[in-house]
Amino acid sequence: MDLFDILGPVMIGPSSSHTAGAARIGRVARRLFGRLPEEALIELSGSFAMTWQGHGIDRAILGGLMDFAVDDERLRNSRALADKAGLRYRFEQVSLPDTHPNTARLTLTDHGDRLCVTAASIGGGRIRVTEIDGLEVGFSGDMPTLIIQHRDEPGVIADVTRLLAEAGLNIATMRAFRQHQGGEAAMALELDARPDPALVRCLMSLLYIERAVAIDKI
Repeated sequence: MDLFDILGPVMIGPSSSHTAGAARIGRVARRLFGRLPEEALIELSGSFAMTWQGHGIDRAILGGLMDFAVDDERLRNSRALADKAGLRYRFEQVSLPDTHPNTARLTLTDHGDRLCVTAASIGGGRIRVTEIDGLEVGFSGDMPTLIIQHRDEPGVIADVTRLLAEAGLNIATMRAFRQHQGGEAAMALELDARPDPALVRCLMSLLYIERAVAIDKI
């Protein structure tokens, strides 16, 4: 247990679950997308849907999308800053069955690119990213993370782990999911250090890998 577990994060806003967690959800979606999108559909479920205005969840998520940390004073004014940056956004209240009460689904689009991220704020400012583009992933954002979307083919996981080993990168946790045999699949690997961009490009060159993204601790 570290100090974060005892005290929680330094943050802007009234609630670690509804403010710090929401900001981290927006920020991890931004990092996965790689830039500020043109448009963002932000769907809120459960407790998020009921309290999003009073608890500043909207400002927190928008601030995260602009890559603001949880203790960034700009979170308080993130709606105006998002408007100034040209981000078009809308919030909708939805029901997402079998999800954590504090769940958000962010659909980001820009010049034909699209990314859908579902994540939950699980308390104390911590989050759990549960899906990317409908595929299960299951990572926390607490460590450097490599997310790989690929076709389900024999040897893909072996190729990925071999390249990581050759680069001297240790895997802390790894989760692999697939829709069905031979279909779309995903891996989420939490690492002791972020992969070098050259390694990510090497992964992208593998036959069955469709997308590889490395993000730092959020």
